[in-house]
Amino acid sequence: MSRRVRRRTSQSRDKEKVAVSPPYAEAPDRCEILRPGGSYCGGGGGAAGVDWTALPDDTVVQIFSRLNYRDRASLASTCRSWRFLGSSPSLWTSLDLRAHRCDPDIAAVLAGRCAPLRRLRFHGSASASALIYLQARGLREIAGYCCREITDATLSVLAARHEALESLQIGPDPCMRITSDAVRHIAMCCTRLRRLRLSGIREVHGEAINALAKHCPQLAELAFLDCGLIDEGALEKVVSLRFLSVAGSRSLKWSTASLSWSNLPSLVAVDVSRTDVSASAVLRLLSTSKTLKVLCALNCAVFEEQWSYNSTACRKTKGKLLLAQFSNVFTAVASFFKGYGYVVREQNIFSEWRSLLNEDKNLSDIMNWLEWILSHSLLRVAESNPNGMDGFWLRQGAALLVNLVKSFQEDVQERAATGLAIFVVTDDENATVEPARAEAVMQNGGIPLLLELARSSQEGAQSEAAKAIANLSVNSKVAKAVADEGGIRILANLARSSNRVVAEEAAGGLWNLSVGEEHKAAIADAGGVKALVNLIFKGTSGVDGVLERAAGALANLAADDKCSVEIVMAGGVRALVTLARTCKVEGVQEQAARALANLAAHGDNNSNNAAVGQEEGALKALVQLTFSQNEGVRQEAAGALWNLSFDDRNREAIALAGGVEALVALAHACANASQGLQERAAGALWGLSVSEANSIAIGREGGVAPLIALACSDAEDVHETAAGALWNLAFNSGNALRIIEEGGVPALVHLCSSSGSKMARFMAALALAYMFDGRMDEVALVGSSLEGSSKRVNFDGARRMALKHIEAFVLIFSDPQVFSMAATSSTPAALAQVADAARIQEAGHLRCSAAEIGRYIAMLRNPSSVLRACAAFALLQFTIPGGRHAAHHASLLQKAGAARVLRAAAAAATAPIEAKICARIVLRNLEHHQLEAST
Repeated sequence: MSRRVRRRTSQSRDKEKVAVSPPYAEAPDRCEILRPGGSYCGGGGGAAGVDWTALPDDTVVQIFSRLNYRDRASLASTCRSWRFLGSSPSLWTSLDLRAHRCDPDIAAVLAGRCAPLRRLRFHGSASASALIYLQARGLREIAGYCCREITDATLSVLAARHEALESLQIGPDPCMRITSDAVRHIAMCCTRLRRLRLSGIREVHGEAINALAKHCPQLAELAFLDCGLIDEGALEKVVSLRFLSVAGSRSLKWSTASLSWSNLPSLVAVDVSRTDVSASAVLRLLSTSKTLKVLCALNCAVFEEQWSYNSTACRKTKGKLLLAQFSNVFTAVASFFKGYGYVVREQNIFSEWRSLLNEDKNLSDIMNWLEWILSHSLLRVAESNPNGMDGFWLRQGAALLVNLVKSFQEDVQERAATGLAIFVVTDDENATVEPARAEAVMQNGGIPLLLELARSSQEGAQSEAAKAIANLSVNSKVAKAVADEGGIRILANLARSSNRVVAEEAAGGLWNLSVGEEHKAAIADAGGVKALVNLIFKGTSGVDGVLERAAGALANLAADDKCSVEIVMAGGVRALVTLARTCKVEGVQEQAARALANLAAHGDNNSNNAAVGQEEGALKALVQLTFSQNEGVRQEAAGALWNLSFDDRNREAIALAGGVEALVALAHACANASQGLQERAAGALWGLSVSEANSIAIGREGGVAPLIALACSDAEDVHETAAGALWNLAFNSGNALRIIEEGGVPALVHLCSSSGSKMARFMAALALAYMFDGRMDEVALVGSSLEGSSKRVNFDGARRMALKHIEAFVLIFSDPQVFSMAATSSTPAALAQVADAARIQEAGHLRCSAAEIGRYIAMLRNPSSVLRACAAFALLQFTIPGGRHAAHHASLLQKAGAARVLRAAAAAATAPIEAKICARIVLRNLEHHQLEAST
């Protein structure tokens, strides 16, 4: 697989995090920072130096504020003055622990800095239990993500230790272990609460809601998202409520809800998206509530169907904002603003409203809430990917998400970026990205915005932006836009991040971008190769996503000759072999094997093939991977062994590592496998069988029968590689007899006469020629080469059938008129015309040994005119100028004294005209190569 997309984050369990660096190690008094040239920058550095200690304290604090936590810790450790400034309270008002493991010990280390902490974000239930050790009693806002396992006890203690809380948000994973008891404890402990957002609670009883009404008089926003039972009537008692969301909650009694919520004296906005709300309930709320101004009902199938039949409904919503799938959100919001005396362009409403509403706090609150609930609902709709949403996404959904990326609210930005990453993917397994959706993002200006978000100092935003860029880059047009906007360098920089999640998503982006040939060099120039190799070296258990993406990107890059050299120079061979040897994750194994296969595919251009084979444990690891239960792993491992077998030393080393037995077993097992696996299994055996010792071993291991079966495949790539392997095997007389006894003659005859691949037909003809040129006769007389075999074969009949189809194959390339002209004139032009007509382009890639060339020379003297013609035709293919190994074959022929035999064949009165003309062309080819060598 050359690319990968991600539709949704892994929210079902706590991810392994990187430990937070403790607040600053002991530092020297003087600030010395090493420059790239090797000298130090510090006080008294002269004209060439930079006196960093002379910077004003405020400037240094501003520098700190732009850095992530790790970089702050690193910078603060350079000197004691910066250590002191790094502890400034203004730097510790907000803390984002989502990318880190936060256990009690780490929290206790951080506690000394957390007195001024007001805003905290964390990831996972385990981190929630450790937060009390931060001693941040002044916290105003807590947001927990992916807390599926959080319990009533943990949430209650969290609330009790942070009584000053004004905002508490736990989600978006369902909190299935949270009950109404926890909600009641939150209400009693956090009396200053203004906002409460909880996801996936099974039941919210009236008692809990009554506690909120009684103890939290300032509670203005309440969100029970994707919850089970909610006492909708009890919400009427929360009289301070201005914003209410029950999106995704499916068990509400809408008649009760619409009546009771209409009585809320301060209610401004309601979100009922993704529910089964009825049109009558929506109408009742809009028409009877005196304060309600906004109602959002996105992806509400029942409501949308009923609303379409109610012609009077629209008139009853005048002056109020109703957002639904059938409405134009931009137009509706712009119209809503117009009612307050503000004129704004529709498509820019979400980017311009802040400049218009500097003094209108009520409308600003509505817009902030609207951004939050839209980002949440759009993300949920994208995750569920319901049918029939294409029109919505193309008309306005993509543009809405792009606009929300501009929000000043960090969590809205992140959700919008995640939504952009998810909604374009219509099939996870096959990495299918809907082109129209991806291009809609590009056309709405989404690429520059996402790249700008990826450059931010917020690691959460970086990871979500990188994920979106990665998925969108599956589309070639978007990939070009990303590259044109400088996205490759941005992703390469993010791949160096010490935050695992950021690095993983950036590696995914480089993986998808590296599919395009035009982007490979740019990735290397941006330092992407080194960054990806380093990711593998840094990888440990529990970070399989990073390893798979890094290996996948390197596999794509390795297909480029120059990039493959850079991968080797960066230590990529060792990194990839380490993965192949030690990693047990199938996706990682597959990409590592694919990368090694691509590195080994440049044998004629560089030394990568040998470098892979010489890496300790490489060949053994690849051989072991052929036994994997995963077909993709087996396929890529076989492909790597095939490419590596082109090197003589690798070929023998693969055999010593058990490669013959493994590949024969693989060929037996892949009868019903994919064409790709069949081709590579046969190809690897073809490569190994170049060595006669390996060829004999393949025959003895039972490799003939599965190769014959693969030769019967309808897929040209499969039967071509199988024909190549059988051609090599047939050189040995014992194997030739095995092929006959296993029913190989009809299979090869069928290929020779019917294959759509000229190469397959050519190699099948050569295999048949080996089998019946007389060398097998002695073996046949002694008896079957297969010990214990009782198979009986009609050798004479098989020989006649083989020779008949060999002759027919050669005649395909014989135009009687052209051959006749060449026979009478023998001019270079006439011979060139024959050679051009007879040439099989791909045959120039075949390389024969001295023994094989000697056998064709001997075949020129064979009593059979068909075999003489076949031998001359084969030598013509092997020596045509321009072939990769033509000069090598010409040298072997000259050393063997073939010129005399060729002249005799060209002059033989009884020889067929095909043999005569082909022999003359071979002689001309030898003269050409001899002349080239002398000059």
